[in-house]
Amino acid sequence: MEFFKYEAAGNDFIMLDRFSGGNETTPDEARRLCARRTGVGADGVIEMLPSDSCDLKMRILNADGSEAQMCGNGARALFLFALDRGVLDSDEATVETLSGARRVSRAKTQHRGQAPVLRFSVDMGVPKYRRADIPMEGQPTEEAVSIELPLESRDPVTVTCVSMGNPHCVVFVQDVNGYPVQNVGPLLETHRFFPERTNVEFVEILDDGNLEARVWERGVGETLACGTGACASVVAASVNGLIPKRASVFLPGGALVVDWTEDGVLLTGPARHVFDGKTVH
Repeated sequence: MEFFKYEAAGNDFIMLDRFSGGNETTPDEARRLCARRTGVGADGVIEMLPSDSCDLKMRILNADGSEAQMCGNGARALFLFALDRGVLDSDEATVETLSGARRVSRAKTQHRGQAPVLRFSVDMGVPKYRRADIPMEGQPTEEAVSIELPLESRDPVTVTCVSMGNPHCVVFVQDVNGYPVQNVGPLLETHRFFPERTNVEFVEILDDGNLEARVWERGVGETLACGTGACASVVAASVNGLIPKRASVFLPGGALVVDWTEDGVLLTGPARHVFDGKTVH
């Protein structure tokens, strides 16, 4: 099977071209492909499919085989993949996802030394933070802002929860690099308050326009970046009065820019083609 490896701010994906047909990837196949030591290795598998309502359809399977509703970094990588494959030849496109249609467009190219860094923007939709929208147990219409969450064998944590088409639980910390993400992340991901599990962001406020974050992704574990997680972090920080509605989010894999307006959230960041290959089975 032919595959194509792409990354966006360190979030890496195995891209499969299903535009002209082919069988859907099964959860077991996704787990085998994403395995770092015995497979290709990736945070997830993205299938490029035809759409009846948009220019493209994106199907995303996490490293554990579960299907994700939306992925901001993945949408940017998919747009570049479609350009590289000749499926698209325009500066913007609409992408069908389980969270609805998303518009992706070229952004201004930056340079790292002499090398150009291709950047793309994704319309991430309107964020929601009522408990029912996450979903999160409790009063459905209550905003899930600054809520104390009990944890087994640890002190409770204060969280703000946001839906970016997928669930996010944001924790503000004083020292994100020293925080026990590997311990607290899985406790929050599988917390009984989240019936569909949740992504978890640990966020340190650097100043008015800058955040530093680490992400524990649902079905993956800690990743170098998460586009929807960066958006959720800025929304959560803004509704708590900690920052304005535009900020840069610094993740281990690179920086993403998030702009929250009346129309929704715009995510801008890089995407890159890494290599191609073929599996033997």
